[in-house]
Amino acid sequence: MKLSVLDLIPVRSRQSSAQAITATTALARLADSLGYTRYWFAEHHNMPAVASTNPAVLAAAIAVQTSRIRIGSGGVMLPNHSPLVIAEQFAALEAIAPGRVDLGIGRAPGSDPIITSLLHLSGTVSDVDRFPNNVTDVAALLSPEGASLQLRSGDVYSIAATPAATERPTLWLLGSSDYSARLAAQLGLPYVFANHFSGEGLERALSLYREGYQPSELFPAPHTFLTANVVAADSTDEAEARALPQLHSMARLRTNQPLGALETVEQAESEPLPPAAQAVADEMHGRWIVGDAASAASAVRTLGERYGVDEIMVLPVAGSRESEPLDRTPGRERTLELLAGELPDGESLDGESLDGDRLGRVHSG
Repeated sequence: MKLSVLDLIPVRSRQSSAQAITATTALARLADSLGYTRYWFAEHHNMPAVASTNPAVLAAAIAVQTSRIRIGSGGVMLPNHSPLVIAEQFAALEAIAPGRVDLGIGRAPGSDPIITSLLHLSGTVSDVDRFPNNVTDVAALLSPEGASLQLRSGDVYSIAATPAATERPTLWLLGSSDYSARLAAQLGLPYVFANHFSGEGLERALSLYREGYQPSELFPAPHTFLTANVVAADSTDEAEARALPQLHSMARLRTNQPLGALETVEQAESEPLPPAAQAVADEMHGRWIVGDAASAASAVRTLGERYGVDEIMVLPVAGSRESEPLDRTPGRERTLELLAGELPDGESLDGESLDGDRLGRVHSG
């Protein structure tokens, strides 16, 4: 089972954005050394506990700090942006980290209507109804051949996201409903189901994608994987404690309560949720993977086998304790270490064999 990482860059209480990004940089370097396949950033706006506002900028920062892991977005919310701008950003990323770039695209706004309207003020922005056309526009612009525009005069105007491309980022469609599954199948693109956000409709979406898949030149066969919220710790009790801050934050979001920076474990333990929010947290907990190394790794493998995927993208949602440094996230680091350590000797998370030095790093914890 290949493993990858999805990061929203959580911002905890008393932590600055700079410290949160420093912690994420350390986490990405660890994922790179442990053999994780890819490291993606999500696009969210105006959320006190989330610093992943600009996937392209963050992926560029991580690209120069890592050597082999694929980097990219999970995803860019295309209705917020001009297709040309996104194509240019990720073509530049491909030049920075050749052969290592993924462009995951989503259809949701990634924020509330006010923020969406402000994003629209910044320039020409895609309409959600034009999403299928804009996806194909991005794909064309990213190709080494570029695209062309037919002007009213009849002249053809050539457009390229970068002047001398030799390779292109891998384009993925993301979603948590039938819409993106059908569109990815129609366009012959890889598809990711956002199981970390909502597990409802997962089996149906994958079935629609696989059964309706139209082979493309770049992707002759369907390819898909899932995301999952995961907390792994040295004991089940510690994992349960580390899960509380994110559970509380998501429950407040879904019950329309005021949001703030992510609580520490101690804060979450001392400030119980209102009954309605606690019910939401309990329901979410049932879909998360929370446990010690063996049980968490087993649950990840079972999830992959159940839905016939060979890769799971982990959202490491372990919270921090008061005593832990603000520029590191030890709980999230330990989650990645423990999952990697559950692999058989000699096998890496990206399917390649490990040399002795790298194997020592993976299993040293």
